[in-house]
Amino acid sequence: MSSSTQKVGFVSLGCPKALVDSERILTQLRVEGYEIVPSYDAADVVVVNTCGFIDAAVQESLDAIGEALEENGKVIVTGCLGKRADVIREAHPDVLAISGPQDYASVMNAVHAQLPPRHDPHVDLIPSLKKDKRSRRRGAGEDVDIGIKLTPKHYAYLKISEGCNHRCTFCIIPSMRGDLVSRPVDEVLVEAEKLVKSGVRELLVISQDTSAYGVDLKYAEREWKNGKVRTRMTEMCAALGDLGAWVRLHYVYPYPHVDEVIELMTEGKILPYLDIPFQHSSPRILKLMKRPAASAKTLERVLAWRKACPEITLRSTFIVGFPGETESEFEELLDFLDVAQLDRVGAFAYSPVDGAKANELPGAVPEEIKQERLERFMAKQAEISAARLQRKIGTTVRALVDHAGKDGAVARTAADAPEIDGVLHIADGQKLKPGQFVDVCIESADEHDLGGRLVG
Repeated sequence: MSSSTQKVGFVSLGCPKALVDSERILTQLRVEGYEIVPSYDAADVVVVNTCGFIDAAVQESLDAIGEALEENGKVIVTGCLGKRADVIREAHPDVLAISGPQDYASVMNAVHAQLPPRHDPHVDLIPSLKKDKRSRRRGAGEDVDIGIKLTPKHYAYLKISEGCNHRCTFCIIPSMRGDLVSRPVDEVLVEAEKLVKSGVRELLVISQDTSAYGVDLKYAEREWKNGKVRTRMTEMCAALGDLGAWVRLHYVYPYPHVDEVIELMTEGKILPYLDIPFQHSSPRILKLMKRPAASAKTLERVLAWRKACPEITLRSTFIVGFPGETESEFEELLDFLDVAQLDRVGAFAYSPVDGAKANELPGAVPEEIKQERLERFMAKQAEISAARLQRKIGTTVRALVDHAGKDGAVARTAADAPEIDGVLHIADGQKLKPGQFVDVCIESADEHDLGGRLVG
């Protein structure tokens, strides 16, 4: 590539859904002949893809914009915080352009305004079939079919829809990303198949509400292979399960038809893993949150899932200290943990989000009480997680290697999603390769991670 190539720096913040947005923007930049560079000094302009869900994320995004401005001076902002342009302009009036999430055209228009493309379609065949070493960042690479990926080669996020139809009082995502818009199932499956052919061994299915997939399209049938597949979670998962990769479901709401994917797990079609954001167990608090409030039925279904699929891993997130939460309701949440015996849990002390309806609710919980409850909650879950992992000692598990070095290898089991769950340390895995599947005998465990040695 010539030295006159226009160079773009890129900062990607936020959740996996935002990461997929970043991948699409980066791919389009490369298709148009721009070079992606890893430093501010080398860039002609910098794009910052922001997060704006909670106050801490907003501040992180503003800090990243400020750093890019200080180091480079020419900054284009996109992503969720872009929906609050006034906040960005107040802190950083010198940014060149601001756009919201999924607005790829606006990002490209802003780049074009600063750096008119010099791409010659008769000369530059981009993306190439080979990985471009110059665009590698955190394992990034590119492919003629799948574009630039910001994940390691052996796993990838598969975004099946945008937006959300829920109006949870603590959340402003619908105001940023809009209502649910599902991708046609054949589009999803074509992308998934290309990813697997490119070397992806694990597909992480993401959206704002995976269970609602296809409802906006009335579960329309689409042509796939030699038949038809409905644009619906169960049918999509069954088809993904035929591609030969691990399939892991994230952001699943506990609707009744989730029971159908449990059957796919028992058949080995998809991983026995569900990421379900319960948020709380008290019917009154769930109602204030505008979440499904039948907590008793939710618990019944959790127990039923475990009975039908004993190897299932259940991960969830919770909010403690929500406005109006009483001590007895918090104790009820701890009791829920005892009975549900969830494997992986994340929790947050409630934090007001600018524009969220929950800000108007009475009964704000004092900050010191929120933090005290969060500590008790995490201590309770640590005991549960440690006990559940201890039971795996002496068993043999299948694992996917993430990386290896002189101290051994780090891998993940079916129970471990990348970056949010635990890992499996393989003491004798020095010669293993990323993306390799291995069988490991578990020898040790703590409250998060496992340790073991290769079988055979």
